[in-house]
Amino acid sequence: MPCKPEQIRIALVVTAFACVSILSTSSVWAQRGPAVVEVKPIIKRENLAPVQTIVGTVEATRKAVVGSAVDGRIIEMLVREGDRVEQDQPLARLLTETIQREIEAAAAELELKNQVLAELKNGSRPEEIAQAKARLNASRVVADYRNRDRERLTALRSRSATSQSDLEDAVSLALESQQLYAEAQAAHDLAVAGARVERIAQAQAEVAIRQANLLRLQEQRQKHTMYSRFAGYVTVEHTEVGQWVARGEPVAEIIALDEVFVVVKVPETQIPLVNVGNEVQIEVSALPNNVFTGKIAAVIPQADVRSRTFPVKIRLKNSISSAGEPLLKAGMLARVKLPVGESKPALLVGKDALVLGGASPIVWSIDLQSIETSANGMHIADAIAIPVTTGNSEGALIEVMGRLEDGALIVVRGNERIPPSPPGQPPPKVTWQASD
Repeated sequence: MPCKPEQIRIALVVTAFACVSILSTSSVWAQRGPAVVEVKPIIKRENLAPVQTIVGTVEATRKAVVGSAVDGRIIEMLVREGDRVEQDQPLARLLTETIQREIEAAAAELELKNQVLAELKNGSRPEEIAQAKARLNASRVVADYRNRDRERLTALRSRSATSQSDLEDAVSLALESQQLYAEAQAAHDLAVAGARVERIAQAQAEVAIRQANLLRLQEQRQKHTMYSRFAGYVTVEHTEVGQWVARGEPVAEIIALDEVFVVVKVPETQIPLVNVGNEVQIEVSALPNNVFTGKIAAVIPQADVRSRTFPVKIRLKNSISSAGEPLLKAGMLARVKLPVGESKPALLVGKDALVLGGASPIVWSIDLQSIETSANGMHIADAIAIPVTTGNSEGALIEVMGRLEDGALIVVRGNERIPPSPPGQPPPKVTWQASD
């Protein structure tokens, strides 16, 4: 159907208006001069692996339920929930009056046995040895007298000058005096030799028994105080002052947060790419201004049969304030960026360099051949719009793929002020500080 003259006139007017608008827009941008921007060199990474963000949870590296080793009544609770405790710090104490009495009695028994052993080791006193020697000498004198008397009566009896009864009495007394002398000699030797080795060994054994009993009671008393075996924080109190606790009953729960684990569940298709020792970046939702770096500490080789995911533990150092408050707390939500592919060279730009809204993202690249320096120390150059495809991200950087090369200058700020270049027109000019 042929167009009416009125329709043709309207079309011509619209076309003319559009041309005037484009020319006027270009004129306005030209009047404003080059856009002031900030530029940065494109960043090249020799090895950039694709990453996937996986949600995980911050967990304590150690957790302990501290219980009582003995039965007793709580007389002192030394910590409260939320308190920081150091290694070997007391947590609670039980009543110790009864065990203290037993320790005192055991110590007295040990002292008694020690004195007995010392007496045996020291041997006889000099006075006792002198006494035994005197008795030995006295018995020798008596024995000599009795022997001479027997010899005299024997001679008299041979001449029938004495009776047989007197001779027999003399012989009996001589034999008795010899035995008394032998007894005195043995007593003197015993006094000089001291206690037998076996008797000393028995006394030493008795001392060892009493000493072991005392140590047992002292260890038993020490068990009346519960300690934390590592530095951490009290999360649960299970008892209170005045309460009776049985052996093995929990008193408090402690978690260690000087270092923490971030535990994530990794799908089985990606678990072969996760290696112990690899560094990964971690973001915590409650701490948006912090980015943490941790190392993969363990890959648990047991999957959840329902989700087919494997637990992976990432260890990282926690920050403890001067008041003892941990920055990362157990149970916080974390996002871990795990490598899920082979590393490859890549070009990165700041995420602010991307201009979105068109058919594809673009970045403004400086035409290095067109750079000029003005009198006021500003660089002026042409800006070329380069369509790109984005890839992996690394913090505030993102991988870009397009007609870009290492060494290119990219507009990272002020790109929204760069005017579009109409087809057939020269590229827009931009300016930036010479020090950039």
